Amino acid sequence: MIRAGILGPSGYTGFHAIDILLRHPAVEIVYLGSRREERPLISDIWPRLRGRTDLRCSLLGVDPVPRMDVAIIALPHTVAMEHVPGLLERGTRVVDISADYRLREPAEYKRWYKKEHSDPVNLARAVYGLCECYSDRIARAVLVANPGCYPTAVELALAPLLKNRLHDVRRPIIVDAKSGISGAGRSPAPHLHFPEANESVTAYKVGTHQHMGEMIQTLSDLAGCRVEMLFVPHLVPMDRGILATCYVPLSRPLQTAELQRIAADFYSGRRFARVHMDDRIANTKDVMGTNFADISFRVLGDTAVAISAIDNLIKGASGQAVQNMNIMFGLDETMGLL
Repeated sequence: MIRAGILGPSGYTGFHAIDILLRHPAVEIVYLGSRREERPLISDIWPRLRGRTDLRCSLLGVDPVPRMDVAIIALPHTVAMEHVPGLLERGTRVVDISADYRLREPAEYKRWYKKEHSDPVNLARAVYGLCECYSDRIARAVLVANPGCYPTAVELALAPLLKNRLHDVRRPIIVDAKSGISGAGRSPAPHLHFPEANESVTAYKVGTHQHMGEMIQTLSDLAGCRVEMLFVPHLVPMDRGILATCYVPLSRPLQTAELQRIAADFYSGRRFARVHMDDRIANTKDVMGTNFADISFRVLGDTAVAISAIDNLIKGASGQAVQNMNIMFGLDETMGLL
């Protein structure tokens, strides 16, 4: 059995990591590292776990840490990197759900997260954990940077186009993305209060969203050259889910059916990427509570429209983290996720 720990179990991503690993046939959860001094039972934080586990949270940085094979870090950005070096020194492999190891350059990290990176040595070792594109690298990694929720949806929609050089790189990709409220985390904020968010759709962080640096880095890697993008995220009044609609200027004439075939071939054998080969359009309801990414394509004149839907808490966070863990340990990547 793989001995697993979760750092940051009281947030949404921490809960879902626990929920998935409790039903994983090859994993035993041996540690929950929390910043709560009262050291509560996890079932008191998350009553849905009653009858499934009697694990108690340990205080991070104070209580002893048992031997672990892997740690899934669900701590906030800028906090996770305080704990990763010690885990790696102990021989624990790490999947970090925060953004602390996604950007290769410390200067880029400071640009988007407004803080100096405190662990540049391990930043250089980290492997970006977009499972459907980098599984060979992930299998050899000791530290995997789990992609963000918006980047997962956008990158999976665009990867077949970019890898096949179908994007006219002289023109930017435009992305309109919509997320449920859980994407903002569990901490309360006025704009997330029910009377403020309900019955309202709001664009936010236009041109300044912290995931832009991550997306430009990955999309440029996939394309083999610098990719420019315009990204506008929106908050929609639902609990969970992301729908990303991506407008891609094409480098050559293309028909919808051909693009669907190209994408299906690109994701052949990848169980969690479902390409629609008919007239259906990806939607959040069909992926809710799953680790699937549903992707639809249309060609309109000289523009391809790539639409992807994911559950931001599963494929966009904890589910993909477990998928990464499975790949790191040579397991079937679907284990615990289907």
